[in-house]
Amino acid sequence: MNRSKAGAIALLVVVLALLPAVVHSDYLLALCDTAGIYAIVVMGLGILLGFAGQLSLAQAAFLGIGAYASGWLTTHLGWSVWPSMGAAMALSALVGLAVGYPCLRLSGHYLALATIGFGIITQLVLINWKDVTNGSDGMGSIPPPAIGSFVFDTYGRYYYIVLVAVIVCAYVAWRIKTTRVGRALEAIRENEIAARATGIDATRYKIVAFVLAGTYAGLAGSLLAHMTKFISPDSYSFDQSVVFLVMLIVGGSSSISGAILGAVLLWFLPEVLRPLKTSYIMVYGAAVIAMIVFMPRGLIGLFEGVRARFARRSPEAA
Repeated sequence: MNRSKAGAIALLVVVLALLPAVVHSDYLLALCDTAGIYAIVVMGLGILLGFAGQLSLAQAAFLGIGAYASGWLTTHLGWSVWPSMGAAMALSALVGLAVGYPCLRLSGHYLALATIGFGIITQLVLINWKDVTNGSDGMGSIPPPAIGSFVFDTYGRYYYIVLVAVIVCAYVAWRIKTTRVGRALEAIRENEIAARATGIDATRYKIVAFVLAGTYAGLAGSLLAHMTKFISPDSYSFDQSVVFLVMLIVGGSSSISGAILGAVLLWFLPEVLRPLKTSYIMVYGAAVIAMIVFMPRGLIGLFEGVRARFARRSPEAA
């Protein structure tokens, strides 16, 4: 990473850190918190789809696993929030391993169908396992995190937990992308047969990507549970997994910054279009379709293309 890019990222982090001092609306801060949490989910999907080229429609299921695991541990066993978040991530990773091992022997639409089935089963378990999940009534009274006597019980305070989590997750994803694991995943994405011919254990690396995607979603689910203090199975449906996929495609599937940008944009876009009332859904759908059709590499691809044009013109202007 060059100095100019690192400087721009540092400036962006500073600006984001000052946001709660400027925005005083709890509603807007809650939207910002949720956008950051969804960005973590989409980054995890980006590792699986963008890096390894494996399509999964089960991110909402892992989001629910993380949320219910952390919520249940704190409300039923009296765990503090921080260990429960770690346990939620670990459980999501283990489930990812158990599901990914058989599913990732499939490919293409067969893999997508398998993950859809897993997502549907997970939601049915959340609805029907009433002794643990409280069924369709949901689980409430989930405590917020705290450090000593300082409780993150407002959206403005919770914003900083989400911001730190997004930064750490983005850094981990960037490190993965620049290491041998990332290069192996990229080789599998481009040509799995050729990758296997060079000695890459494609199945193992795909499972690693699937586990990482589940871990990211598990962390996000835990963060969401302790932010909203209430969870229900309706929030973890197949439709939500499709939304995460669209967020990734719109932002740029192989880009970490694209995953964050796509999640934030598509989360806030309905709020911008809400004054249109009943017609906003149609406009929202048309806008998403237009972005997918006319920007196949996502918003990040568009920005990179514009930057490349200016780079080519600058020597001529000089």
